[in-house]
Amino acid sequence: MPKKIGFKPMRESIQDPEFLITDFAKFDRPSQLHLGFQALHAFQKKHGRLPKPRNEADAIEVLAITKDINQHLNGSAKQEELKEDLLKKLSFQALGNLAPMNAFIGGLAAQEAMKALSGKFMPVMQWLYFDALECLPEEKEDAILTEENCSPKNCRYDGQIAVFGSGLQEKLGKQRYFLVGAGAIGCELLKNFAMIGLGTKEGGEITVTDMDTIEKSNLNRQFLFRTWDVTKMKSETAAQAVKQMNPDLHVTAHQNRVGPDTEKVYDDDFFESLDGVANALDNVDARMYMDRRCVYYRKPLLESGTLGTKGNVQVVIPFITESYSSSQDPPEKSIPICTLKNFPNAIEHTLQWARDEFEGLFKQPGDNVNQYLTDPKFMERTLKLPGSQPLEVIEAVYKSLVTDRPKTWTDCVSWAFHHWHTQYSNNIRQLLHNFPPDQVCGAF
Repeated sequence: MPKKIGFKPMRESIQDPEFLITDFAKFDRPSQLHLGFQALHAFQKKHGRLPKPRNEADAIEVLAITKDINQHLNGSAKQEELKEDLLKKLSFQALGNLAPMNAFIGGLAAQEAMKALSGKFMPVMQWLYFDALECLPEEKEDAILTEENCSPKNCRYDGQIAVFGSGLQEKLGKQRYFLVGAGAIGCELLKNFAMIGLGTKEGGEITVTDMDTIEKSNLNRQFLFRTWDVTKMKSETAAQAVKQMNPDLHVTAHQNRVGPDTEKVYDDDFFESLDGVANALDNVDARMYMDRRCVYYRKPLLESGTLGTKGNVQVVIPFITESYSSSQDPPEKSIPICTLKNFPNAIEHTLQWARDEFEGLFKQPGDNVNQYLTDPKFMERTLKLPGSQPLEVIEAVYKSLVTDRPKTWTDCVSWAFHHWHTQYSNNIRQLLHNFPPDQVCGAF
């Protein structure tokens, strides 16, 4: 519901801001960054540019501007004491441009847009400042990140070099990573890998494996895929998409399930050659298996997963941090659609498949037809459904009443005969064709 009082206009809010705290360990930083960003804007207006990376003179000027702004404030934004080290770091990073950070901020912006369009949930109130300064070196930061090391190199990674230096960029290019899964999280990780230059130098490589094919239902969240990619292999299609984003990327696509049966492929030599592993899996068993393998080979693991609107991420460094298997996620209540359609491996998968099949054939179409015939406002309500649902519902009603409506007992028997062959013969044959025992992995 809209706030009764409403939001303050920009002019008032700058003087008397309200902050949304993202990290209570940094409770005092938003008020400092609020002043720092105003100083950056003033610096840019004066010089026509942002402060140079790690440039001490520019940082001192930004600090002086911040002090001047603070002195002329009257509202709650005024600070008794400025954190000079924090403000200098803000100046040092001003030219930074990090793809993973952009993705995070973009997700927040999209969420706020959805709130505005739907009129649901409380929007950000009213300023949000996010920092991740803990990503910088903990020791000898000034020795590692010098002005020369962070200066632009006239390459696509200059925004990243401005923050982390050219030394780290060189190391990123030589990394060898194993990405398990090319679904929603896998697409996001691959995109970020391409943008940051992971595996782009000689010796660097990303190996991605996923045994699934692209379904129409994947398109709303697995953004590397398009309508014409439906039925293609996820790993191959994702690899091709990120190669277009960054032609220097060395990426190899596999279609293997990770588990004991593929340990001949992902053997000692394979794991020993890796610098790290990233999980983008949709089931707990596979995630625990990969966690055990990473602990055994002492490889760092970026573990992540989603379940509906819930998500988690965990950085696992063997013998330093807790591993994924050390604690258990709650049991999954829903079963991923790709598991149901292509790789059922438990009795509940077959039961859920049969239930979905029954409802899709005999319950939902019948309910829609009855509502269409008896409810005069059916079309009005249907057209208000989001996305492509109105077209899908109306097409289903049309098929039930016109094109696919059986007129005789023979029609019913014929429909059952063809449907049985589709589900219990043709689809199974197609699945075996897509995943033959002697399947050879593609490389890009």
